[in-house]
Amino acid sequence: MKEDLARLGNALVYTTWSEWLPSVLTTPRLRELLGRDWPRYRRTPDATVRYRFAAARLLIKYTAAAALATPPEYLEIAYRLGGRPYLRGFDQIDLSLSHTGDLMAVGLSRTGRIGVDVEPADRLVRLDLLQTQILTPAEAREVAAMPEDRRTAHILRLWTLKEAYSKALGQGLRLGFNEFGFSPGGRLRAPDGSSASRGEWDFATHPVMDRYLLSVACHDAGLNTAYDTSVHTMLDRGFLSAMQPKASEES
Repeated sequence: MKEDLARLGNALVYTTWSEWLPSVLTTPRLRELLGRDWPRYRRTPDATVRYRFAAARLLIKYTAAAALATPPEYLEIAYRLGGRPYLRGFDQIDLSLSHTGDLMAVGLSRTGRIGVDVEPADRLVRLDLLQTQILTPAEAREVAAMPEDRRTAHILRLWTLKEAYSKALGQGLRLGFNEFGFSPGGRLRAPDGSSASRGEWDFATHPVMDRYLLSVACHDAGLNTAYDTSVHTMLDRGFLSAMQPKASEES
């Protein structure tokens, strides 16, 4: 993982919260691993919400620990205004967390900002509402020209890309989704359809587990010239088995 982050500049890991539930329930080091998140974990009354919160924090810490070659309990998760998590003391590493249903995803980047968004692939959407809320004029024209059976999937892909970009900027839902757009190839555009990037942003959408869409927005700020700083995305599910804590090792 460390080598991949150094070589590619960023990495994307996904898993399910139910796969991490045994670790949440059995590790005797949970308090140490959660650190300053322990009081929040203990205060959460709903057990499902509490366990998912802990699983997401363990995923962040074990992913970052593998990338940074350090024990996960040495890492501290802090939060910026608006709730975006970051690793205290590691300003050169940006991270993004997204989850929906059973899926969790974490993106790490050493070259600039990163944003991740996951949505159910079969999510029901109101085309009449979403077209006015999230589409630029250029996107609306492209959608209108599409066969009707392709429109929902296309708009959902645009939704995840816009969520990912907004998260990378640290804006969340405060950024109007009809104020920026994407070309069919995934390039950032202005509302009129003209290019809004000089190549410093890269975007990708992945189908995950046949049930979800996962989009990622990566920014290359040229922060590190020691490696190739071109933007790529590594989607790694097999990495889960290497980084997930095992109860037998924790006891």
